Parts: sequence; structure tokens; C-alpha cells
Amino acid sequence: MMTSAEKVKYPRKRHYRQRAHSNPLSDHSFEYPVSPQTMDWTQLYPRFKETDQVKFCDIGCGYGGLLVTLSPLYPDKYMVGFEIRVKVSDYVNDRFLALRQENDVYHNAGVVRTNAMKYLPNFFRKGQLEKMFILYPDPHFKKCKHKWRIVSEGLLAEYAHVLAVGGLVYTVSDVKEVHDWMVSHFTSFPLFEEYQPPPEDKAAQVLIGSTEEGKKVLRNKGESWTAIFRRIEDPYCSEE
Repeated sequence: MMTSAEKVKYPRKRHYRQRAHSNPLSDHSFEYPVSPQTMDWTQLYPRFKETDQVKFCDIGCGYGGLLVTLSPLYPDKYMVGFEIRVKVSDYVNDRFLALRQENDVYHNAGVVRTNAMKYLPNFFRKGQLEKMFILYPDPHFKKCKHKWRIVSEGLLAEYAHVLAVGGLVYTVSDVKEVHDWMVSHFTSFPLFEEYQPPPEDKAAQVLIGSTEEGKKVLRNKGESWTAIFRRIEDPYCSEE
């Protein structure tokens, strides 16, 4: 933590500009663990202990606004953002480094440049996560690009695998068709049900106003649609 006489230099977005969208099916170059057991989380979290586990994941975290909001709300939970764009993930990493210098918080939040559509099970054990966030995902409007969407039947199987029973997936979109798509896929999948969170759910209260995309929607007086889903027991198989 820096003294009052020192000034923290925060990263500026204009130095990290990149295209708004990236093809998740392209062969990008990523480093990823062979299995969750081989993932070294200490490189992200300075206070991470061997007995700790990451419990929250923001898929497509963008510039990290949600994680910055959630970190002090859940100081005892380690959380990670997955971002496919290299410059954007660099910005989020530098943002947390700067925040940690000025505050004795944010030690529980980090970012990984990766492709969640391909490597999610490489990072998390079965039933490890308590919360996942899919906020303002790329809409990929063209029908031929719907396979690029971050919500699909195949990906829902992976989300169900890494989420604990009772774990939650929070979704937000400012495109009604994308919102309906996500609701349709989650509610038709046998391991998820739509869920109404209690008033004390702090994460549900900050979904729209915490991300850069959400703030832009609010500035433009646009509309956002929210849906939350809960991982349920497999009716055909008891949890191990």
C-alpha cells in the first residue's frame, strides 16, 4: 500500500485499445493449465494459499468493472475474469496492480487471458465455482455466427460441470433477442433453473451499473435484461 505522498498511476484505456469483438473459434495463442490441479493461482493473487480456491468467474470480463465492484463486496472470495483480447486483459491486470498499491483490497481479484469456450474445464474442478457472470456478451447477430455465442447447449454442459450445485449464473444483455436466447438455452437445459435471488444478494444488485458496457447503456438511456439461473442436482446421477 502506497503512502499519501506517492501517487498511483492508473492505466488508461486509450493505451490498450483493441477491436470490440474477437472470433472465439480462431486459433489464438494461449497458455493454459493441463488440468485444474496444475493451475498456479499464486501468480494472480499475492495472498493465495494452497487451501484457497477461486469461487467466482466473470466470463468475458472486458475492462474489469464488475470485478472491481465485487472484490470489496466479497473480500473472502477469490474471483477471476476471463478475457480473450490481449490488450484488454493487460489493462485489467494493470488496473488491479494499481488498485492494490492504493488500497488494502483487490487482492482477491485477477484476470486471465484465455478462451472460456475452449479451456474453462482446464482451470476449474468439478463443482468448484459458486458464481459465474455473463454480462453483455457479444451478440453475434448473424445466424452463421450464432455458434460464436458464449451460451450454447455444449457450453452449458461445461458450466454445469464447474458450478457447484446451488451455484448461480448471472446474465445481462442489452439485446432482447440475446437475452431470450440465453433464457431459452438455460431453462431448457436439465441442470439449470431460472432463479429469483433474495434482496441480500449483493452481486445481483450491481450487475448493470458496474460494467463499462452497462454504464454506457445507462448513459444512453437504453434497456438491459437480467436473468439468473441456479445449478440444480442431476436427477439421474447423485453428486459425488
